[in-house]
Amino acid sequence: MIVVAIIGLLAAIAIPSFLNARTRSQTSACQNNLRQLSGSKDQYALDHNNTAPAIGDLIPTYIKATPVCPAGGTYTIGGLGTDATCSQSANGHTI
Repeated sequence: MIVVAIIGLLAAIAIPSFLNARTRSQTSACQNNLRQLSGSKDQYALDHNNTAPAIGDLIPTYIKATPVCPAGGTYTIGGLGTDATCSQSANGHTI
């Protein structure tokens, strides 16, 4: 009975830690994708006389594949002079 209680206590401590680690890693991956999108957008603008690109214009020349938010958000690259955004920005998915 004591062994079951100890296992239950350890699970109660470990499970929230694993969920927090997952959330932090998703946020970090999304932020890296946003940086990549913003950088490739700027490079495209330099190469095309300050013309704002669509996401499709960046692939495969500036980015190998379309980035995907690990939390299921969608990316908007925006205009020149602005950073790319994620629909999950309320969850910390911002640059």
